Amino acid sequence: MSKSKRYSGKELIKILSRHSFQVVRIKGSHHFLKHEDGRCTTVPVHGNEQIGTGLLVKILRDVELKKEDLE
Repeated sequence: MSKSKRYSGKELIKILSRHSFQVVRIKGSHHFLKHEDGRCTTVPVHGNEQIGTGLLVKILRDVELKKEDLE
């Protein structure tokens, strides 16, 4: 069984911006992203620290994307 790719907060924001999400505000290390159709989520950016699997699943559920859409 292969492990899924891990992403840092910066990488995830770049990927989401390709899917028309925009950073609307930043509070500390948390970036709030919103899509024009109303979908939104929060992505923590702590340097190059990887986002955990559980949080990645939550973010993908918020933005209604699948892991395959990230690649």
